[in-house]
Amino acid sequence: MTTMTDPPQESFRLSMLLNDTRYRSYTFQFIALIALISLIAYLGSNLVQNLRAAGLNISYEFLGEPAGYDINQRLIEYDSQSSHWRASIVGILNTLLVAFLACVTATILGVAAGVLRLSNNWLVRKLMAIYVEAFRNVPVLIWIIIIFTVMTAVLPSPRAFRGEDATSSMLLDSLAFTSQGVFVPGLVFGTGGLLVVLTLLASIAGMVFYGKYRTKKLYDEGKELPGWVGWAILIVPTILVYQAFSLTAGQVENRIIVPSEIAAADVSLEQFGERLVTDKTNINYCVVTDSTASALGKKMLLGLPAMELTNPDAVKMKSTRFFSMDDAKTAFAAGSCNMLVVPASEAANFASSVETGAVALATNVKDNAPIAFDTPYLANFRFTDGITVRGSLIALWFALAIYTGAFIAENVRAGIQAISKGQTEAAASLGLRPGRIMNLVVLPQALRVIIPPLISQYLNITKNSSLAIAVGYMDITGTLGGITLNQTGRAIECVLLLMLFYLVISLSISGVMNIYNNAVKLKER
Repeated sequence: MTTMTDPPQESFRLSMLLNDTRYRSYTFQFIALIALISLIAYLGSNLVQNLRAAGLNISYEFLGEPAGYDINQRLIEYDSQSSHWRASIVGILNTLLVAFLACVTATILGVAAGVLRLSNNWLVRKLMAIYVEAFRNVPVLIWIIIIFTVMTAVLPSPRAFRGEDATSSMLLDSLAFTSQGVFVPGLVFGTGGLLVVLTLLASIAGMVFYGKYRTKKLYDEGKELPGWVGWAILIVPTILVYQAFSLTAGQVENRIIVPSEIAAADVSLEQFGERLVTDKTNINYCVVTDSTASALGKKMLLGLPAMELTNPDAVKMKSTRFFSMDDAKTAFAAGSCNMLVVPASEAANFASSVETGAVALATNVKDNAPIAFDTPYLANFRFTDGITVRGSLIALWFALAIYTGAFIAENVRAGIQAISKGQTEAAASLGLRPGRIMNLVVLPQALRVIIPPLISQYLNITKNSSLAIAVGYMDITGTLGGITLNQTGRAIECVLLLMLFYLVISLSISGVMNIYNNAVKLKER
């Protein structure tokens, strides 16, 4: 008797696509793929036919046309003559800004509330439970409107800061909280300013690497390196670079140039201020972007008694911004503004070249630092210059943060409760305090449970930011999906771009968080 240990392989037949379990699943998947492609092709063909019947086509040329509308909150330069494409970029940056701020704040709130929900203190535990239930069960749109309404109703208007009987004042002469928003000093980067920032970033990276090296040394060799070295790596290089530029390029002197009709030559800045009050002359300041001398000169002027908001005889000022010194000089010579700060070496020649007459004040303005603050001030009806954080941004930011923070708190609580109680008891038996047990033992293990739902919360924040239109915050939905769409009538193109943006940003967030999740997940041998 003969036994075949390796029977010949059966030849493939078409009937095996349905009858053989090895191929049946592939057959159904292929059919589903064909059906899906056919459906998409049908919808696309139907769209093209309808557009052709309506005399329309798909074109993105409108992105290069002037937008014709203003955007009050922006991170880059923009005006109404900018293109629709630039308006879309401003909207994208605004969306990313509020999403980033809300994600960070919601994470801090959520982790704190989630941990405190498990507190042994009855009052703290119940307060956190009330926070979670109150905020997650009310639509986020309601919270956006509530916070925005409270801000505009409670905070003072700009006129409350002016006059002898002013009821409000700027905090530290630099911060103003008004019903129009919060005004804070902006940063102006002069010579070496960018290098200072890069040095600071490199120092932060160096501090992080030193911390990891210190931990590795402790675990591998039991040797503990000093912790102050990390702080030295963070602080010393930045201070050295900052001082180096302050003592070299920062020593360049500048002079304030004004028309000869409002001041005599070589008078002090204080005397100039008194003359302004006597003649009731207002200042139109030529501010050069990225000029620390220009920012410092404006700050010196705002420090004069003639500029104090509570002074009944105070004069008013407004700023006109220019991207280069040459443009500012041209505008000053043409009479578009009546105050300008130029290097002392050029002051005499420039003043004599102005046909209508100009003089240099005796007060010197030194750059003094590679980075200066652009101080906000009250112009005619509102604060200007510095950084404006509008009420719509604050309302949207805090509403998204506290609303999503309630969901994150539940995720954190679930993650902590997923860790065996034996872990806590074992750590306590080693003498660790409750806070150290939470930070070193419980939370690191709970992260692998917390992070997957946390990704969904971050995606929800990004997508819920499209509710910004309710309070007038110009995100990508308000610019590209709102005004641009209505002005150009290019609904399909705008909607496709909106879908592409949210798809890309959502996949990016998901990808980054998945990388982090893989980095912190439990490693098994």
